[in-house]
Amino acid sequence: MKHIIKKITAAALSLSMLFALTACGGEGAGSEGDKTYKVAIVKQMDHPSLDEIANAVAAELDDFVADGVKITYDIYSGQGDQSVLMQIGNQAVADGVDAIIPIATTAAQVMALCAEETKTPVVFAAVSDPAKAELVGIDYVTGVSDALNTEFIMNMMLVQNPVIKNVGLLYSLSEPNSATPIAEAKAFLDAEGISYTEATANTNDEVIAAANSLIAQGVDAVFTPTDNIIMSAELAIYESFLAAGVPHYTGADSFVRSGAFATCGVNYTDLGGQAGRLAYQVMTAGMDPMEAFYLAEGGIITINTETAAALDIDYSVFDAMGPIVEVTTTAE
Repeated sequence: MKHIIKKITAAALSLSMLFALTACGGEGAGSEGDKTYKVAIVKQMDHPSLDEIANAVAAELDDFVADGVKITYDIYSGQGDQSVLMQIGNQAVADGVDAIIPIATTAAQVMALCAEETKTPVVFAAVSDPAKAELVGIDYVTGVSDALNTEFIMNMMLVQNPVIKNVGLLYSLSEPNSATPIAEAKAFLDAEGISYTEATANTNDEVIAAANSLIAQGVDAVFTPTDNIIMSAELAIYESFLAAGVPHYTGADSFVRSGAFATCGVNYTDLGGQAGRLAYQVMTAGMDPMEAFYLAEGGIITINTETAAALDIDYSVFDAMGPIVEVTTTAE
């Protein structure tokens, strides 16, 4: 099949460079003879969502405990840097891993590029828009998408506040996961005649400044999709939103566990388990039966009850919209 992924610009990297990576190893067992499979689990960066997925992938691989097949794996962090990701991917391919499991869009794009020559199977996790990321139509790539139902979250805002006038859109321009949901949010708000104010950021300090700018401009609520940059700073901004009485609606439950108000999306532990099972199938049965990607099951409304209380919001207004999971803020 035609390889349509765009080449990712990065400085030429020597494999003799210091392999400055954060890694931890694990070992599980599978179900086919006495073959050992090697897996590289590659997080785009360190933050709660991606950590949760990586841990779930590892736990799933550990669960294959029949008939003597061993699975060894290492978990790496790309530290939000494409050069580091490229180095990780090149080293994993050179080490002859049987599968690479990248977590988040940029990590998946880089791993697909690194594996182009060897066709090492790449099984991505948490890519919100695989087609836009040009990860479809590649015969050695499959994975699990956490595509966001943006319209549903917009409707949650309207159910909670039917007279909402201005919505803040907080996201990173460098985060591929945000492009489609932000466009969808704008289209929805335009159709409803609701104004919106955009604020973008690429570092923690910029996220804090962007959040404060939205508060200063008097937004009634804020929406952030599955944006890894904003997620990394959620614990630094949620109290400012609380103090201003602004509910933060987000694209993943990990935001909500870090203080945001609400989301409707996938459970990342479940998604990681699905990716781990898919990787096992790819290693043992090959890529031929696989689809370009699979959708993680969504539709779970997650509410931070502490945040709801601080905002004086009765979240029972969402009861008719779907199952509700209650969480509290975890400072991790």
